[in-house]
Amino acid sequence: MAAAEFDISRGYRLNPQVALRPEPFGALAYHFGNRKLSFLKVPELVELVRELDEHASVEEALARFPEQRRPQFRKALASLAASDMIRPRE
Repeated sequence: MAAAEFDISRGYRLNPQVALRPEPFGALAYHFGNRKLSFLKVPELVELVRELDEHASVEEALARFPEQRRPQFRKALASLAASDMIRPRE
């Protein structure tokens, strides 16, 4: 699958090939397909990733966070999308 531009107006979901393992700092995300490992270092980011598919868009999912934290989460989600940890919903 070719990497597409991360679009916050789209809905995303955790890739089914990714497992999240809770850790005191947040979680480890392991992709069983490409064998990549990512550290989700903020517990709120872990919660956000788990709940992405419950929202129509990333923008909607981010609405519950203070405006000043959203750029940090957008950047983290873009990185997770680039490594195929999360992917656009069909």
